[in-house]
Amino acid sequence: MCNDHAFAPSRRMTLAAGLGLASAAFLGGLALPVGAFAQEAPPNAISPDEALKRLMEGNGRYTSNALNNRDFSAGRAARATAQYPFAGLVSCADSRVAPELAFDQGPGELFVVRVAGNFVNDDGLASLEYGVKFLGVPLIMVLGHTNCGAVDAAIKVVKENISLPGHLDELIDSIKPAVQTALKSNPQDPLNAAIVENVRYNVKELSEATPIITEYVANGKLKVVGGIYDLATGKVSLL
Repeated sequence: MCNDHAFAPSRRMTLAAGLGLASAAFLGGLALPVGAFAQEAPPNAISPDEALKRLMEGNGRYTSNALNNRDFSAGRAARATAQYPFAGLVSCADSRVAPELAFDQGPGELFVVRVAGNFVNDDGLASLEYGVKFLGVPLIMVLGHTNCGAVDAAIKVVKENISLPGHLDELIDSIKPAVQTALKSNPQDPLNAAIVENVRYNVKELSEATPIITEYVANGKLKVVGGIYDLATGKVSLL
């Protein structure tokens, strides 16, 4: 959206520059957060490993019931002009899974994409690409959870060849590849095996998503990991 090459302005080039500025203005708030060109490094300018450490330390506080006390009104005005999340999450829409609580993080710290079955479709991928490229997110976690109803439904569809009402079949289609892979080994606990495989499948899909995610993974600016949230304990186990 910007050109770093020096040039001597001419009528034609001035017109072209004007059109470029108009395009940038149109993209406005979507393209870059306020302060993107500031001299100081943004708060989320940390390594992927540091981001993962921060995330898991938060989960440790959550499981031990030692959450940080927060004034949620503090920083509200600043967050109205910019956001600097240090981690992106692909989380299930299940009401029992609340990423900000599970990792003891406040507003503006996590960039969360939620859908039943915690899979990545084109819209979710585009959201994560925005988080990585324009918000500086250094870590993405695909977060599955125990007793996932969406994965359980996908198992029933695969095993019994049934059809679900409304748009549910379309959602299940996105989970079926992982379920089919998990069931090939005849696991003792099909649901747990499919939940784990679904996370691994989507970690792989994300890691290989071109052009943005793969570029950032390759240059070490981004890491994609998987985890399972235990509904009974609140503990997140990394895969």
